[in-house]
Amino acid sequence: RGLDEHFYVCVQDFPWSGRRLGRCAVVGSGGILKNSSCGREIDSADFVIRFNLASINDSDVGLKTDLVTINPSQIQREYKDLEKKLNPLVKRVSVYGNTSLIMPAFAYTFCTGLSIKTLKALHPIRPQQPVVFFSPYYLQTLDHFWKGRGLKSIRLSTGFMLISTALELCENVHVYGFWPFDTDLQDNLVPYHYYDLRRPSKSMHKMPEEFVRLLQLHSQGALTLHLQPCSSDAS
Repeated sequence: RGLDEHFYVCVQDFPWSGRRLGRCAVVGSGGILKNSSCGREIDSADFVIRFNLASINDSDVGLKTDLVTINPSQIQREYKDLEKKLNPLVKRVSVYGNTSLIMPAFAYTFCTGLSIKTLKALHPIRPQQPVVFFSPYYLQTLDHFWKGRGLKSIRLSTGFMLISTALELCENVHVYGFWPFDTDLQDNLVPYHYYDLRRPSKSMHKMPEEFVRLLQLHSQGALTLHLQPCSSDAS
C-alpha cells in the first residue's frame, strides 16, 4: 500500500466502520483509573480506544486496544530525531500489536509535518500497523457541532473528538478515565494521568467544560461515564 492510502480518514473510512460496533470502551488517561481494577471490564468491550500511547496493564486499564492516538506534540517532545532514533517509537507502538495509530495531523499547522514524518518513519518498518489521520473536514465538522452547542475550547481535546466518533460508530459507549480534577469522588488526591505526573495545557483544552458535556451525555443515556473503581461500579 502507498503512503497516500493512509493520508486522510473520516469516520466512514475506518476499516471497521462498515459494521455497527457493539460495546465500545473509550479509555482516557485520568489518574482516577489508578487502582481502579477496571482492566477486565475494559477488555471485555468489543472495541477499545486509547490515547497518546498510554501504558497498558491488565489490572486497571486493560490490554485490548483497537485504536490508539499519537499526539504530534508527543513526537516533538519525546521522539525528536526520528530519522536517526526510530527504535524507541517502534518499541512503544509495538506494545499495541497491529492496532491502528491515529493522529490529528490537521488540527494545527505544526501537527501536519510531525504527523507525516511519523507516518513515513513507521510505515516501512511496521506496514501492518496503519497510521491514519483525521480528515480536516471531519475535525471542522466536529468543532462546529460542539461550538454550536456552546463549547468554548480553542480546540476539542482528542479524547472528546474520539468519544464523539464512538457515539457515531458504537451501540453502547463506555467512558473511563475522563476526570479533570485533583481529587476523586471520595476526596482522595489523584494524579492527572494514571501513568505520570504531567499536567494538562490549560490554555489549549477546556477539560472541566468538556467533562460537564460528558455528564450531560451520561444523564441523557447517550453514554456511560465510569467514575468509580470497577469493583464497586454498579453501572
